[in-house]
Amino acid sequence: MLRMSSCLALLLVLAPGAGAGEFHDLFDGKGLDGWVVEGPAANRAGQPMWSVEDGRIVCLGEAFGFLRYDRREFGDFTFQVEYRFEPHPKGKPPGNSGLGIRTGRFDPKRSRQTRPSYASFEVQLLDDAGSPPSAHGTGSLYRYKGPAANPTQPAPEWNTIEVACKGPRIAVRLNGQTILEADQSELPDVSSRPAGVPAPKDKPLRGYVALQSHSGKVEFRKVRIRED
Repeated sequence: MLRMSSCLALLLVLAPGAGAGEFHDLFDGKGLDGWVVEGPAANRAGQPMWSVEDGRIVCLGEAFGFLRYDRREFGDFTFQVEYRFEPHPKGKPPGNSGLGIRTGRFDPKRSRQTRPSYASFEVQLLDDAGSPPSAHGTGSLYRYKGPAANPTQPAPEWNTIEVACKGPRIAVRLNGQTILEADQSELPDVSSRPAGVPAPKDKPLRGYVALQSHSGKVEFRKVRIRED
């Protein structure tokens, strides 16, 4: 017969979500408190690059930059976001965005060295439903590893993405399907890495989370994080 302490330990291991924290909202649906804009704050017409409409973060996607959650850094966590792109006009490229994880502050004057896809990792978000998975497609650790599948819903449908980081291990779930698992200490380096940028094995295990502005209008909602 198992001792009481052994039984309790077994129950804790088997219980769903045992030891896991709760998700906390990083966006209250009303404003951008706690977030900082990095890169252009407005377009040429003076419209804000990042705004809030009907409980959604709206990014015009007319310039390269980021909206970074500035209140604290995170180590081991699950970052969950719902996003959708606006259908792109004929002749223009599809929507392009991303999630920065464990990143630092972005400096436009040192763009290549400080953007998440080099300084840490970016999980790519594209309006690329139906395209084969790749190291530059939705759900990839941009440049470093592509996902196993691409279950993206096309614009203007909503998609749900989760990025789980625990030590050097990173996993990505898209619309309920695990599409990528990686250990950054084992990822191959890329020849395009700028001087002064860490190799995958040396990228930080703690940092900020961010949303990316690149091209095409994109909306975010239910921006949440759970510390694991």
